[in-house]
Amino acid sequence: MSLRSLLAAAALLAAGPALAQTKWDLPAAYPATNFHSENLAQFAADVDKASAGKLKITVHANASLFKAPEIKRAVQGGQAQIGEILLVNFANEWPIFGADGLPFLADSYDSGMRLYQAQKPLLEKKLGEQGLMLLYSVAWPPQGIYAKKPIASAADLKGIKWRAYSPATARIAELVGAQPVTVQAAEFAQALATGVVESTMTSGATGVDSKLYEHLKYYYDTQAWLPKNAVIVNKAAFDALDKSTQAAVLKAGADAEARGWTASRKVNTDTLEKLKANGMQVQPPSAQLKADMQKVGLTMLGEWLDKAGPEGKALVDAYNKK
Repeated sequence: MSLRSLLAAAALLAAGPALAQTKWDLPAAYPATNFHSENLAQFAADVDKASAGKLKITVHANASLFKAPEIKRAVQGGQAQIGEILLVNFANEWPIFGADGLPFLADSYDSGMRLYQAQKPLLEKKLGEQGLMLLYSVAWPPQGIYAKKPIASAADLKGIKWRAYSPATARIAELVGAQPVTVQAAEFAQALATGVVESTMTSGATGVDSKLYEHLKYYYDTQAWLPKNAVIVNKAAFDALDKSTQAAVLKAGADAEARGWTASRKVNTDTLEKLKANGMQVQPPSAQLKADMQKVGLTMLGEWLDKAGPEGKALVDAYNKK
């Protein structure tokens, strides 16, 4: 064999593994240090190991590849093969996406998991129709109210500039008479620093991520709802994988879901402690504030059921039976 033939053969051998390797991009909206992002990084590492390097998934945290509202469309269109979305962000597209953003429908980890189990078959069907598949979903810690001044009742929220990040959080603002301002997680700290917003309803985790204690003094632990992030996959990209790699992705997804829910519970406890350590007053809502917010929840549930129709009623019925 000539030297040229040997070199060509060597080049082919070297290219072999590279040709067999598939690369996926995974856009995500939250900082690399957020527990969801850390879970994604572990998921990607698990897939790499289980597929013997055949599938490499690169996580692009903190909206560095696509902004939060763009991620679903990017995965649907194949610009990214896999992505993490906040389900409630897409409630205007389909009401069932917003079920876990309904205040006080599911207000604990156990009830949040029951709601997910009732919601999951509907999510799988809808995403399937859109050329997507649901890989796994993890709840955020329960949501509370952050404010600059003490809040004793919903009346104290009147006129306040309220950071909204979903249709549900914007509607809460409207119902209590606050001014909703849409700000994504990546721009939140700047919006507070410049006075664009002065209050919000979100989790302890986002409070620590965005250092809300630098701008806000009070956190009311209303445990209003546990919105979920979902990791979605482009179905054509998944179908193009060989069977063993598909199995590796599904197994890593199931592990990430279980690990994520456990991490969320721990993060909830840890982040509330961090808020306190940084000078924030963390307290339960007054009886009046809780009653006012539950009233908001009932109004929103009624509105949601009107929009969601029989599908929504079936979901709530299934949730209440579990």
